[in-house]
Amino acid sequence: MAYEDQPTLAESVRQPPGVPERLHQQIDFILEVDRLKTILRRSPLLAADRRENDAEHSWHLALMTLVLAEYADEPVDVGKVLALVLVHDLIEIYAGDTFLYDAAGAADQEEREQRAADKLFALLPADQHDRFRALWDEFEARETPEARFAKAMDRFQPLLLNYGNRGGTWRTPGVTDADVRARKSVIGDASAPLWAYAQQLIETGAENGWVARANPEA
Repeated sequence: MAYEDQPTLAESVRQPPGVPERLHQQIDFILEVDRLKTILRRSPLLAADRRENDAEHSWHLALMTLVLAEYADEPVDVGKVLALVLVHDLIEIYAGDTFLYDAAGAADQEEREQRAADKLFALLPADQHDRFRALWDEFEARETPEARFAKAMDRFQPLLLNYGNRGGTWRTPGVTDADVRARKSVIGDASAPLWAYAQQLIETGAENGWVARANPEA
């Protein structure tokens, strides 16, 4: 069954009679995004022998934003960045998580995610639909300092997990240190200090054999 045809979680949770329509819609949305806790990512946790889920990832990005915002190259509205990192992965409850190094999965990623955004944010009242959709679109476009820093957090967090796990998804067959640098370079669009640090982690990973070198002679 295509996700467009699947019932929402709210359809199985009967709300009390007389709930105002706006609140009813907002609760429906909140119930539906509980699905985020079931979407597994590829990154292994540091504290447990399992993969992280999307809700854990979003929480980690939010906390990282609070801790690391001082390293943004441009002044950023931290509250806006928090909103961006909390909203951007919600559409994966329908579109699924696309592995960063999966070229085949990336081919239709944009189409899947646009359709998912259309369905998910339509659950909200009109004004919140517009606000949440605008946040999601802003994150994807990366045209504002806040969106660039949010994207940097999104790419920096799994890098920390992979480094801490002595490879993690870096050990995926075919992935090299050059691939990691290329896919993580957007960190440098928002924070020179964090990108310099990230490159140190990647190089240390290559030196230790946690990720294959693109040029073994280097």
